[in-house]
Amino acid sequence: MTRVYVCSCFGITETQVREHAAAGACTPRQIASASKAGTDCGSCVRRIQSLLGRGGCPRRELLDQGALALAGLDAPEGMAPPALREAA
Repeated sequence: MTRVYVCSCFGITETQVREHAAAGACTPRQIASASKAGTDCGSCVRRIQSLLGRGGCPRRELLDQGALALAGLDAPEGMAPPALREAA
């Protein structure tokens, strides 16, 4: 099997990006947190974005349907952003 590298700086492959996405990383920033991909020279960020696409992320699907991104997360009283406090 041929390895296709997405991030040359840290040796991260397409397969690894897809595995992180399957585990819940839905944005390039979340992929970076999981693998460091995109945190050095940044040239791979667009490729990561294209691999993530528009599907396969439960949170993104909820956002597309109009649900709040942070709905269901518990925040201490008064700590939630105003828009979330008003929505509750």
